Amino acid sequence: MTREIRYRLDTVFRYAILLFVGIIMVYPLFWMVGASFMTNSQIFSSVGFIPKDPTLSGYIKGYAGYEGMTLIYFMINTFKFVIPKVIFTVLSATVTAYGFARFNFWGKRISFIVLLSTLFLPQVVLNVPQYILFDQLGWLDSYLPLIVPSMFAGDTYFVYMQIQFLRGIPKELEEAAEIDGCGIIQRLWYIIVPMLKPTIASCALFQFMWASNDFMGPLIYVNTVAKYPVSIFLRMSMDADVGFEWNRVLAMSLIAIIPSLVVFFAAQDSFVDGIAAGGVKG
Repeated sequence: MTREIRYRLDTVFRYAILLFVGIIMVYPLFWMVGASFMTNSQIFSSVGFIPKDPTLSGYIKGYAGYEGMTLIYFMINTFKFVIPKVIFTVLSATVTAYGFARFNFWGKRISFIVLLSTLFLPQVVLNVPQYILFDQLGWLDSYLPLIVPSMFAGDTYFVYMQIQFLRGIPKELEEAAEIDGCGIIQRLWYIIVPMLKPTIASCALFQFMWASNDFMGPLIYVNTVAKYPVSIFLRMSMDADVGFEWNRVLAMSLIAIIPSLVVFFAAQDSFVDGIAAGGVKG
């Protein structure tokens, strides 16, 4: 057997494995789409994803929402804190990472160790003290507890990701800009930020998806139904005592993930570049 034939067989084998694994991973999504057009009896009687008698009742009832508040209403509630959270996360993480990566100051090493140590703190440990703090500030039943921490680089993972990327950017670029008269803010905005675009896109995409899917945060701090995001509304639609229509839940879930899918595919190239660069820099 020649080397060319072995190479072709190896390539076919690898692609066959990838195709098989891909089908297994994507099948639940196909099933979810198909099941949203089925009735409960059809869903539990077959594992196939092609509906025999398609129905739009799940989408109609799911869009109807709750007491005059449609599914779109709850999705808008989600964006009310997701979009500010993404913006403030990118700004605060970029500034904080720039400070750690480019400047020397008293207590820098200790501060960086404390910063990294917060990565190992489970969120459940912080729930009680944060709830007491926000209660004393009078922020309960609002989106402020979800937004304000992102203004102070509360998401350590994104700071660390950008620090790793900044370590691979030559300092000579900023030194040349400083000679030309650029200040700190100008160097950050005109030199660093354009080079950080892949990592910034990754941070924004991660935060958008995580904040959109957040359930515990809004559940703890938001008490009014009219302010609920779509994640809590989906849970409200499930009544274990009297039963519920699965096609309605699946239809609402599909509609709810559309914004995340659109954002992901729109920023896919920058996202992949940012993850790859963050993994090899430093």
